Amino acid sequence: MKYLFLISLFFSLQSTSSAQVKFISSGHIEFEKRVNQFSFYDKEEDESAWVIEMKKVFPKMVNEIYYLDFNEHKSVYKLAKENTDVKYMWGRKPSETDVTVKEIKNNQILLQRDIFEQTYLVKDSLQNYEWKISNETRLIAGFECRKAVTKICDSVYIVAFYTDEITVSSGPESFGGLPGMILGLAVPRLQITWFATKVELKEPTEAMLNPKQKGKTVTWQVYEKDLQKAMKDWGKYGSKVMWTSLL
Repeated sequence: MKYLFLISLFFSLQSTSSAQVKFISSGHIEFEKRVNQFSFYDKEEDESAWVIEMKKVFPKMVNEIYYLDFNEHKSVYKLAKENTDVKYMWGRKPSETDVTVKEIKNNQILLQRDIFEQTYLVKDSLQNYEWKISNETRLIAGFECRKAVTKICDSVYIVAFYTDEITVSSGPESFGGLPGMILGLAVPRLQITWFATKVELKEPTEAMLNPKQKGKTVTWQVYEKDLQKAMKDWGKYGSKVMWTSLL
């Protein structure tokens, strides 16, 4: 009898444990993005008088809050609201009109970006990132997340932490392509991070998932070519601006 009782208890506990595992396919995520805006200037540029003076006036670290609303078909990522308490160096202020829409089932992206005087609307396939997944894990916003690494522009490494408890393959900016939702993201070379601070289990409205977008409609290829042309004489600073514009 004691043996049968222990077997019964074991299966009961297994059943309870399984019931606690939730797989989420829609919701609302709040991300905090943190940027070291001094990192855009290399040491040789730091010696110039104007950069030295700017560093006296502007804060080194800036942060903003972004929202990601999603269901199993689509995700929408955008700035929550302008952070009026922060001083931004030239070219570093985020745009409230930048919106990234990913049609996950159709493998399509609609990415609106303000690049100085030009508004672009990238309409193309989702980026095909080549992720390398490791066994390293990290707890983010109450979810156990696994580490994955990829790179853009041949040399800029991207570190992501994703959870398969959220079954939608998406994340901040243009990133996705992992077996779950990215809740943590870092670009060490640019000293930029995104980490989820809150995950709410609520179904987004049709209006949330269908924001109005505008701009010069281009493919990824044309967008990158335009960036390279505009920033070809900007040196290392221009390269870093282009990398951030391709995230």
